[in-house]
Amino acid sequence: MTTKILLAPRQPEPILDIARSLTPPGYELVIADVGSAEFKREAADIDYYLGHARKIDADFFRAMPKLKLVQLLSAGYDKVDVEAARRASVPVSNNGGANALAVAEHTLMLILATLKRLVNFHNDVVVGKWRVGNHVESRVFELSGRTLGIVGFGNIGKKVARRAAAFGVTIQYFDIARLTEDQEDALDVRFVLFTELLRTSDIVSLHVPYDDSTHNLIGACELAMMKPDAVLINTCRGPVVDENALHAALRGNQIFGAGLDVMVEEPPKPEHPLFALPNVTFTPHSAGPTWENWTDRYRNGYDNIQRVAAGRKPKWVIPELA
Repeated sequence: MTTKILLAPRQPEPILDIARSLTPPGYELVIADVGSAEFKREAADIDYYLGHARKIDADFFRAMPKLKLVQLLSAGYDKVDVEAARRASVPVSNNGGANALAVAEHTLMLILATLKRLVNFHNDVVVGKWRVGNHVESRVFELSGRTLGIVGFGNIGKKVARRAAAFGVTIQYFDIARLTEDQEDALDVRFVLFTELLRTSDIVSLHVPYDDSTHNLIGACELAMMKPDAVLINTCRGPVVDENALHAALRGNQIFGAGLDVMVEEPPKPEHPLFALPNVTFTPHSAGPTWENWTDRYRNGYDNIQRVAAGRKPKWVIPELA
């Protein structure tokens, strides 16, 4: 009997071609959006779910009584009802760091774009404004010699550190799980307390999972601790930052700028207050899905599905269910 994998949501054909090309022998790929008519026809026979976490709740698990694993293509899992998964006795795994390199590169891009006012300068040039203002009003900064504070030192945080080192920065980090001294030495990083990191870093980059403990991790109090020429970078999840507090800090020049790949509401409303500020660089939650890592995501996903099918424990189970 064929083992069925539900792939959802439906992706463009070139991406589905990647998924199909990597599907192991003996497995049938069912491509259907959750809740669709095709999903309802197939749900009772689905063995594995491979996809993004749109809304994985009790109804999701009830619809697929044979489900043995939820294998996410994303790193984040904040849309997963963890208690519903626990009640259904179904493990949930994320993408095994498949997008870590992409997010690390994107982080460095946002840091440089914010320090160099890339978007502002581009917009000036294309409307015929060449070097408007003066070097004080339009000041830009070098990355070399600055201190980068990384909050959350998992797969992505470590890759950011390795790449940032090439720019001649000093790197410090905070994480609830501290590295050993040998690991810190190997990466040339040092552990500091969270408040110390905020006070002493020129760039604060966030790489934490989103849960109750990280909701509004950066608020008015934390922003007030940061240097007046500091930059805040967020490529993890929008609600980790209090956007109202960030707006006030940026509008009042309390910090120099911010680079945001994620926001509290996605997509944000067109009139979002942060859009009116010149010292914010935005990207549309696009740090993770590079063309290269679609292959990595599916390869990791199929590998984990085959592990479970062979009776072994899945890899990359989210901490709450590990």
